[in-house]
Amino acid sequence: MRAASVLLGLAASAIAAPSPSVESRDNGGDQFTLGQPISKDGKGGRILGGTNKELDLQNPDNLGQQSTDAGIVPNLKWSFSDSKTRILKGGWVREQVVTDLPSSHDIAGAQQHLKKGAIRELHWHKVAEWGIIYNGRITVSAVDENGVYQATEIGYGDVWYFPPGVAHTVQDRVCLPHLTAAPFPLTLPTPKDILAKNFGVPESTFKDIPAANPYIFNAPVATKNVTGAVTPQATGDASFVYRTLQHPPEKIGGTGGTFYKIDSTNFPISKEIAATFVTLKPGGLRELHWHPNAEEWLYFHKGKARATAFIGNGAARTFDFSAGDTAVFPTNAGHYIENTSKDEDLVWIEIYKSDHVADVSLSQWLALTPPEIAAQTLKVPVEFIEQIKREKQVLIE
Repeated sequence: MRAASVLLGLAASAIAAPSPSVESRDNGGDQFTLGQPISKDGKGGRILGGTNKELDLQNPDNLGQQSTDAGIVPNLKWSFSDSKTRILKGGWVREQVVTDLPSSHDIAGAQQHLKKGAIRELHWHKVAEWGIIYNGRITVSAVDENGVYQATEIGYGDVWYFPPGVAHTVQDRVCLPHLTAAPFPLTLPTPKDILAKNFGVPESTFKDIPAANPYIFNAPVATKNVTGAVTPQATGDASFVYRTLQHPPEKIGGTGGTFYKIDSTNFPISKEIAATFVTLKPGGLRELHWHPNAEEWLYFHKGKARATAFIGNGAARTFDFSAGDTAVFPTNAGHYIENTSKDEDLVWIEIYKSDHVADVSLSQWLALTPPEIAAQTLKVPVEFIEQIKREKQVLIE
């Protein structure tokens, strides 16, 4: 069966630094990629106490590899692999919430996996929900306050958005993993006599209604469509669904990959959450930039990456990312994202609590500043400033 996926007191003693080893010489004199905090200029020393070697190897920048890191920067990374997985009859879910990644004030995320036919129970939220399919196919169904409804099948790369209060559910068609945001389930502890009176049916109709929140449960794949509706279906600009890969990517500067924007400018219903779906070629760079209107929450779907966040007052910290990691860059924090693989694309999703995606490019700012002023500030040749491209490069090859 195929599966689908949707789409945070010590004492010290002095230890003599070891002499450079063959391993260190093979790595340009440092040993960060070997899991040791030893720089080529002799700083640091071998870890002799307890450590998680695998994590050290995955995170060389946590060992001090990036020499420009400085000051105090809070943790901006959380892996879904560190989240508690909730096992359910119809699949599983694992979440990243503010207690996992306190720096993420605006967005909480979840990975959900549904078996074929499994249903994410009927529910609604106090906040907007945004989701993306990164494996498999599902049917999404929603109804708003005016009775506008939609039930449609979506697949890889497709996005749904449900405004606050919109009632909805999803059912897997071929076995699903996906990425999504606390629900009010239909199976609230409402007295059965009240349910019977509300729907005009015998109380016995509800003899088997679940007493607790089932969350994700098994069911046969639905085959019947809604009939006899007197309210319209959601279509066009009113649709709850955006089929990302059926649209052309954004026309951007740079040839380093593809950049899909999903916000209220092309997905009108999505007024509280904006997003991008990005693919960056091996060795490519998401140019230095920052976001003036919202925190940037990221989910890395494929590949390996490095990013440095500059939060002001000279404070900067570099992080290493792998598939399944989430991250957040604070509003107006400068950063870049680099694909550190030589042969694999880097694929990630950005989400913002905003109606539109916005960023300020460092290169474009310098290019549109009087050349002598920019050159004198950075202590670089004025000719360098004059040759910077005037348009954003976004994804650099």
